[in-house]
Amino acid sequence: MRVRKAVFPAAGWGTRFLPATKAQPKEMLPLVDKPVIQYAVEEAVEAGIEQVIIVTSSQKRAIEDHFDINVELEMLLEQRGDIDMLRQIRAISDLAQISYVRQKEQLGLGHAVLVAKELVGHEPFAVILSDDVVVGERPCIGQLLNAYQETHCSVVAVMEVPPSETSRYGIIGGEQVGGDDPRLYRVSSLVEKPAPEAAPSNLAIIGRYVLTPKIFDKLEQTQKGAGGEIQLTDAIQALMQEQDVYGYAFEGVRYDAGTTMGWLKASVELALGRQDTGAEFRQYLQHLDLT
Repeated sequence: MRVRKAVFPAAGWGTRFLPATKAQPKEMLPLVDKPVIQYAVEEAVEAGIEQVIIVTSSQKRAIEDHFDINVELEMLLEQRGDIDMLRQIRAISDLAQISYVRQKEQLGLGHAVLVAKELVGHEPFAVILSDDVVVGERPCIGQLLNAYQETHCSVVAVMEVPPSETSRYGIIGGEQVGGDDPRLYRVSSLVEKPAPEAAPSNLAIIGRYVLTPKIFDKLEQTQKGAGGEIQLTDAIQALMQEQDVYGYAFEGVRYDAGTTMGWLKASVELALGRQDTGAEFRQYLQHLDLT
């Protein structure tokens, strides 16, 4: 079955960006001139996703407004003759079929995915964490979708991290499947935030997943862990007892835009990569006194 839907958990408080996120969602913080979540939605659409499901909370109305039609703004742009910007604004509301579901309590990533169960239905689906901005020639989630079509099993995106950073991620153990794609691993173990000496590898899971609908059964059975949260990695571990799970070492560069430094790095890289800003911004950086 083809993967048509993607879940975007976006109900968190964004405390690492306070006070900027006191009155606006962290997903709406701009990278150059687009909010973080728009990059993720565009990635999904480019990969062939048809329905976007955004898990929000009562504080996230700005996300819904961003992807909705703004008649007054469109009329203003049309009156001014700013047709290029008008096309860009209209394209946002035309990106995909977008649905919203509220996560009434902040009970972790696993719970956020679980509340989307009714909208997902009994079919495979993607999960995309917009904090993880991935820049590359191919959409990151598209690479996972290709791996799913090959394996018909759940696939998580992984990347190599220094041993000193394994305690920040879920780390997989496994072996390369072989064949035509050396980036594909069959996962044999999954350890959440291990110390370097306890890590089964240096392959860390980042915020891209393709999951079979069986994950919902496992999430419903998963007990609350640290901080009273339901962890998605715990449910994936339980899923591994019944179905194979694969890791895919994606092509591209990932930025953790959920941290101040990652957001700054992503902003610089994206600005440098754009035709309208790259040359002038590069020249500006070259003339900075960094001593």
